[in-house]
Amino acid sequence: MPDRPANSFGGLDLLSSSVIFVDRDFIIRYMNPAAESLLTLSKKAADGMPLREILNCGGVFGNALDNAARHGWNYTGQGLEIERNDGAALHLNYAVNPVEGAETGLILELWPIDQQIRARREELLLEQQQASRELIRNLAHEIKNPLGGLRGAAQLLEHELNNPGLREYTQVIIKEADRLQDLMKRLLSPHQPMRPEPVNIHEILERVRSLLTAEFQKTLVIRRDYDTSLPKLTGDREQLIQVVLNIARNAAQAIQQTAEAGRITFRTRVARQVTLVKRRHRLALSLQVIDDGPGIPPDIRERIFFPLVSGREGGSGLGLTLAQTFIQQHQGLIECESRPGDTCFTILMPLSLS
Repeated sequence: MPDRPANSFGGLDLLSSSVIFVDRDFIIRYMNPAAESLLTLSKKAADGMPLREILNCGGVFGNALDNAARHGWNYTGQGLEIERNDGAALHLNYAVNPVEGAETGLILELWPIDQQIRARREELLLEQQQASRELIRNLAHEIKNPLGGLRGAAQLLEHELNNPGLREYTQVIIKEADRLQDLMKRLLSPHQPMRPEPVNIHEILERVRSLLTAEFQKTLVIRRDYDTSLPKLTGDREQLIQVVLNIARNAAQAIQQTAEAGRITFRTRVARQVTLVKRRHRLALSLQVIDDGPGIPPDIRERIFFPLVSGREGGSGLGLTLAQTFIQQHQGLIECESRPGDTCFTILMPLSLS
């Protein structure tokens, strides 16, 4: 089939949706600038490339292409998932339209819906976090008072015992009561007021790095990938240290359980035009904590920020809950993508250049 003249698609260059034209053999002959941006692939590089090399052409989408090519049918669909050449996952709605009959070619129009999915996920997460916090807070208040009475009774009993050997058992009661009281205190701690001040995120990361390096001397390498041009942000220094420490320590402990050594990367970048907690921000901090550990078990992946959910034996399941709560108090959000060998927690917080 002869190539269509490039100027025949000139009007499509101005569209905000991504447009791809393929011939009857599903070979790419044209991409508009929006499609180049979406797929991180230049028009020149894509020209002559089979469509299947950049899009998943199986399933319902593949049937839509075949029917459009053979019968001249138009088709619209939802939920097409592809992996871009840089590894990023895309979720798309799409339309397939024949051009001048089935023998000429097809116009594919793509609309990314990742922002819609993310907004809905954020909304659900905020609702679930709020409900979980209220439930746990009420339970913590109810448990604290009986614990105090239990500990006091064990101390009185210990003083009355004549057999020193029996005091071992009262000590177990006292120590377990102290442990549970500390747990209740941690559950209630997110409700303490913030102490905002200008902070340098890289100073916080270096503080966490020094703590982890001392704790995991022989099993952990921490790599730094900083954008040093980042401005200071307004936040609670101690809370932010706790956030990064909780995430990174979880990663280090997971690595330690499955490998002799591993690597964590701290990466900072500027994110532009980001929606956080239903507000649009021109600039935001994107802080990523990336590890090469075993990944988060699939059965808890959607619940890792819920209280008392842990993928590690002996874990309290509070570290990520506290981290998400602290970041939400900073009008931000923590997201997570995980697969074996590559887990990435992304912390997003608004930035101001004032």
